[in-house]
Amino acid sequence: MRLNSIYSRRDFLKLMAVTTAQLASLSIGGAVYGTRVEPAWIDIETAALKLPRLHPAFDGFRITQISDIHMGGWMNRERFGRVIDLVKGTHPDVILITGDFIEYTSDWVHDSQSVRDVQAALSLFNFAPVMAVLGNHDYESHMNLYLRSVFSGLNFIDLTNEVHTLSRGEGQLNFAGVDDILLGVPDLPAVLAKLPGSGAAILLVHEPDFADVSSVTGSFDLQVSGHSHGGQVVLPVIGPPMLPEKGKKYVSGLYRVGGMLQYTSRGVGMTVPYVRFNCRPEITAFTLRAG
Repeated sequence: MRLNSIYSRRDFLKLMAVTTAQLASLSIGGAVYGTRVEPAWIDIETAALKLPRLHPAFDGFRITQISDIHMGGWMNRERFGRVIDLVKGTHPDVILITGDFIEYTSDWVHDSQSVRDVQAALSLFNFAPVMAVLGNHDYESHMNLYLRSVFSGLNFIDLTNEVHTLSRGEGQLNFAGVDDILLGVPDLPAVLAKLPGSGAAILLVHEPDFADVSSVTGSFDLQVSGHSHGGQVVLPVIGPPMLPEKGKKYVSGLYRVGGMLQYTSRGVGMTVPYVRFNCRPEITAFTLRAG
């Protein structure tokens, strides 16, 4: 390589050494940011959603969604305590949790501490009703039956292929859920058979791309999901380099799928690799508006 005459070989070597040190420093700083700073920097997303079938009695109804806790991995009781405090600050009428309570990896072994942590953490949701469905990690870890027993013990409303209706005067607001699409036994026809004929309907399902199926029924005003983590790492221009099955189309945020709204949460936890970049964890606070 021919060097510009204003630089000696010694100057060039010094410049290369400084540049290498700067790049190393940036790499270390980036690693610290991606593994320690952004994963704990929870974003509270807010959205006012107009639902045409929402009865005026439910105008202003507040829903807070969290997803993808992944307890036992990066998430622990101390970190989840911060999530609880932030959820409480949104003053929800109801809390929706859209799956992946437990973290599962290829070398996962039954961790009794993580099991105790999940139950203890969920017991802190004592300030608003909770409705929930399971995710694929809950099945992969073989903790699905345990988690459903926890739901029952804490008086959570288990929406696994079920419907729960809230009433205010003559108005109704319906919440429905299907089992995990990848590893559970989802039964959408059973859910549709249980769904009342009046009032807005909100569907909980872990995998967001199920919106292509649920929307064509014309029965749901909103689907809320998680699963994708927003990609966890979102590169400029390129976007997320990796996305999970059934989480590739509706990756993050609000979409309209046919006549239905779909919202995908980036989640509060992480799965391996335990890093977030340009994709902060989120708690989502919805305010419903009558159409």
